[in-house]
Amino acid sequence: MRKIFYLLILIHSLIYAQNITIDSINHQIKELDSLINKNVWNIHYENFNKYQEINNELIILDSLLKKDNLKSEQKEEIKKKILSLKEQLNLLKDYKDFNFAKILLVPQNIEILPKLTNPLAIINAFSHIKKLKNEKEEYIFKFNNFKNLINTIKEKNTDLKELVKINNSKENINELEKSNKKLEEFEQALQFVSVSFLVYEKKIDEEIFRVQSEIKEQSLKALNLVISIVIVIIISFLLKMIVKKYIKDNERYYTATKIINVVNVNIILFILLFVYIENISYLITILGFASAGLAIAMKDMFMSMLGWCVIIFGGSFRVGDRIKVKYNNEIYVGDIIDISLLKITLYEDITLVTYTDNRRAGRIIFIPNNYVFTELISNYTHHGMKTVFDGIDITLSFDSNLEKAQKIVEEIVTRYSKPYTNLAKKTLIKLQNEYSIKNPQAGPKFFTFFENYGMRISAWYMTNSYAALTLRSTLCKEIIKEFNKHQDIKFAYPTQNIYFPIKEDILKHSKENF
Repeated sequence: MRKIFYLLILIHSLIYAQNITIDSINHQIKELDSLINKNVWNIHYENFNKYQEINNELIILDSLLKKDNLKSEQKEEIKKKILSLKEQLNLLKDYKDFNFAKILLVPQNIEILPKLTNPLAIINAFSHIKKLKNEKEEYIFKFNNFKNLINTIKEKNTDLKELVKINNSKENINELEKSNKKLEEFEQALQFVSVSFLVYEKKIDEEIFRVQSEIKEQSLKALNLVISIVIVIIISFLLKMIVKKYIKDNERYYTATKIINVVNVNIILFILLFVYIENISYLITILGFASAGLAIAMKDMFMSMLGWCVIIFGGSFRVGDRIKVKYNNEIYVGDIIDISLLKITLYEDITLVTYTDNRRAGRIIFIPNNYVFTELISNYTHHGMKTVFDGIDITLSFDSNLEKAQKIVEEIVTRYSKPYTNLAKKTLIKLQNEYSIKNPQAGPKFFTFFENYGMRISAWYMTNSYAALTLRSTLCKEIIKEFNKHQDIKFAYPTQNIYFPIKEDILKHSKENF
């Protein structure tokens, strides 16, 4: 009896231990299922399987519905079930053609950045590299998550095998078979994904390396470009210092600095052009065809550029010169305040032209440089000339003392114009070294002419090119003041005589008619 009792105790102990082991395994399987069910890949996989199951069930129900031996109640019930299943199928339609390995885990083709051609693209290149690294890290995270899922399924399969050994019930065996199937499909996907990951990682590394190489190349090119531009600017700065040291005339200094600036800008443009144009011969071909059209369409602009070269290097006009320009029967007189690549900027001063014709002054006039080829432009201050001949006309009556009047005019004009006469003589002597001036006379000149209603005295004298009206005004006031002192000097002006007949003449004329 005692042996039977101990045997029963042993069997009970074994059964209790087995139950404890089964509970422990089931608890562990339950925890693993919780982890597996939360995984996004398993959710996609289960939805895909669910879609297939519902679809298969619909096929079966459709075949049943076609049978003739079904009652109307059964048909209605099958139709309701089909309708419900179709609604479920519609919710899972995104998983109809779901390919686990190719769609979920295999990344799309990586973005290829166009070749860097300028330093500004470096910013975009760094952004592209950062984006690729983020995509790579995200893919690695998904890949590791998928591997962890497979490891969890393996742990579950190990526990299920232990459970089947202890209790080989049909339910446990089915669960093990289902888990093995899932594991097999996931491992096949992992093999495919592993190969894809290696290819994907290699593509990303190659793209990053290529972009980094181009960033380095463009950075070096940009550095060389900056150094070249800095050298050009330094050279232009040194040239300006030399010009300032050796050229004391402000106008010539302005012109020289203007030329240096234009040359400096053109050199910088050529540097940019040759650094960032890959195929210079192709560019030259394009420019050759384009220049023909541009030469016609932009003829005036090119002529203005050529005119600028003529003005700057020919020395006909300089900043500060006083010039006269005629356009559409309008005359403009003023001082040049700027000479740019396309135009001359003129500040209109108060002159005889503004007094007699325009009645406007102080305007900024823009004259295209190509006018030097088509229009007449007079320079009042060419090569340092500060004086110009001006003239006033005085008409006296025929009975005036002409000799006395002319002496008064000569004395006043000579006295007030003497400083400008001396200045003009010095300037004309300098001009003789460059131009063939046969008779460089700068003194006042006086002429006398017959007019319809009197004798005209025409006085010509040297005056300031920039203030001719000032001296003219002074001379007019002084001459009339002096003439008023003499009774035998009278100004002449157009007059008319009107004769009225007396009464006797009218009566006589009337009698003769009768």
